[in-house]
Amino acid sequence: MTPDTMGLVNQGRREAGGPTAAGATQASSTNGGIPSAHGSDFLQLDAEQAPAGGKSAWLAGRLREAMADGRLTVGSSLPPTRVLAAELRVSRGVVAEAYRRLSEDGHLEGRRRGGTVVVAVPAVVSPTAPPGTGPSRPSAPSTAEKAAPGTLFVGEPGADVFDMLRAIPARIDFTPGRPDLTVFPRAAWLRAERTVLTELSAENLGYGDPRGTPQLRRAIAGWLARTRGMRTDPDEVLVVAGTAQALTLLHPVLRADGIDGVAVEDPGSLGIRQHLQNGALATPPVPLDGDGVHVEALRATGARSVLLTPAHQFPTGVVTSGERRRELLRWAQEGGLILEDDYDAEHRYDRPPVPALRALLADHVCYMGSVSKLLAPALRIGWVIPPRRHRDALMETKRFTDLGNAVLPQLVLAHLMECGDLERHLRLLRGRHRRRRDAMIEAIAEHLPGAVVHGAAAGLHLTVTYRADVPDTELATAALARGVKCQPLSWHRQLPGPPGIVLGYAATPAGAIAEGVAILGEALLGLA
Repeated sequence: MTPDTMGLVNQGRREAGGPTAAGATQASSTNGGIPSAHGSDFLQLDAEQAPAGGKSAWLAGRLREAMADGRLTVGSSLPPTRVLAAELRVSRGVVAEAYRRLSEDGHLEGRRRGGTVVVAVPAVVSPTAPPGTGPSRPSAPSTAEKAAPGTLFVGEPGADVFDMLRAIPARIDFTPGRPDLTVFPRAAWLRAERTVLTELSAENLGYGDPRGTPQLRRAIAGWLARTRGMRTDPDEVLVVAGTAQALTLLHPVLRADGIDGVAVEDPGSLGIRQHLQNGALATPPVPLDGDGVHVEALRATGARSVLLTPAHQFPTGVVTSGERRRELLRWAQEGGLILEDDYDAEHRYDRPPVPALRALLADHVCYMGSVSKLLAPALRIGWVIPPRRHRDALMETKRFTDLGNAVLPQLVLAHLMECGDLERHLRLLRGRHRRRRDAMIEAIAEHLPGAVVHGAAAGLHLTVTYRADVPDTELATAALARGVKCQPLSWHRQLPGPPGIVLGYAATPAGAIAEGVAILGEALLGLA
């Protein structure tokens, strides 16, 4: 008997500690006179499928099959022999013998207090598997396997292009839109969580209001009044899982209103465009200049709705001017709907705040915001403030989508907003991000001479255009091959335009920023 097998047998003896295996089986067969189930939740095992006199071989085969097809991976723990025997209503010796066989084959190991653990998996399914069961089909390639650095920027980007880019390792990551997650306010969040849990009633642990908790909707209304100059009633606020879900919820609401397309800024966010197109909405492009989108070009599209990032346009950083805002509002008053994505308006450095469009014309603007750029995308908390005519339909769509966001994180965020911790965190981020932005601008001046920087006054990224006749996809490919990750500006275009790259700086230390921009300069020089 091998040491591993002895460990399994000894473990079985230690587990006995009370009734015999037969007694445990007998005790499990009834519960107050009511027959109990004779199967196990573990792998959906049913001992009635076992042939007479071959239960150990049957169980070993089923376990071997589960290891081969991926249901039991290396490191998985198996139930104690006593527990599994009781559930299957077999003797404990049947389970111990099955474990012993697999241990001798090198697939299991008894680890005393650690239990019985899978340490290796068979290459093929055991012949004892039920008829019709064979080796599992090769799984589809994972995102990481599909994400070949040399081909990522070739052709039209697909729906999974951002997942593929995230999956590729890089020494320096300039992906735009990433806040500095290393300074997430963990201590403040934990304090708020303890406070919330201490004061939380049992009723609050049930299903919440699909629109969002009243506490968070009140806190959001106050936050927007202080930071965005918006007066809104908490009953107008709908809490969602970020701007992505807001757009998904809007798809059927817009189509029901006869809107089959949403005009978008050009250049404008590829991700936003993909979300709209996923809802079968057309996305006609509208060019922009230093004042914002061309309103006459917007009219020419015939679209009844437009999605804008007016406080800090993505990716150019343009702030929609006062005159252009007035033109947009006149367009909206003629029957148009503005979807306002206020995605990183809090992050400003060298310019005064600008009011949200919704503060000027509430009945024609659907406002969307989130804490993804302020705290962390992982929280999946955002908000929508729709026009009155779309409010009920949007809230019903949210109700039947998921019954509302998780309640506890909403209450914690509400506490952070109300006690001032969120504003203190924002002040910390502004100073930290400003220093990193300055480091990037300085490095661009040194290593990319002649390049033009756009959108430096606010946000979490810079857009850089250059004179060299080099496609930006080729530059992004060459940079990635050297360990630097960025996005080509052409990803975010539908109309022709000069090449450029979009560089996020918020999540990268100053030293790495300088090194990464120097590598970009070398890559561009090598391609020119």
